[in-house]
Amino acid sequence: QVQLVESGGGLVQAGGSLRLSCAASGRTGSSYVMGWFRQAPGKERECVAAISWSRGSTYYVDSVKGRFTISRDNAKNTVYLQMNSLKPEDTAVYYCAARPGEVILIQRYNYNYWGQGTQVSVSS
Repeated sequence: QVQLVESGGGLVQAGGSLRLSCAASGRTGSSYVMGWFRQAPGKERECVAAISWSRGSTYYVDSVKGRFTISRDNAKNTVYLQMNSLKPEDTAVYYCAARPGEVILIQRYNYNYWGQGTQVSVSS
């Protein structure tokens, strides 16, 4: 089992920044893909960024490219999502997720473990 705990959400004005953290514990190992998903009211949950823990390769959905950065701290078993130039359409509950392996997949059903979610709200 892998436990994931997110933190760092909040309310910010458009153009502002937030950094989300996801601390992983349990049977993490080295071959995991960590993803950040978000779900806005009435919308599907989408993968906005992902990172292969061992390879370091990354994925970003087009709408966040150039604004969001995913990174990892091996010593702390923590994944971060730095979000800059936030827009009102970034408002959603953000979830951290993990799946065993090295290949980045972006469908939610590929992820075995989920955090509880953290709210990000961006005002105009």
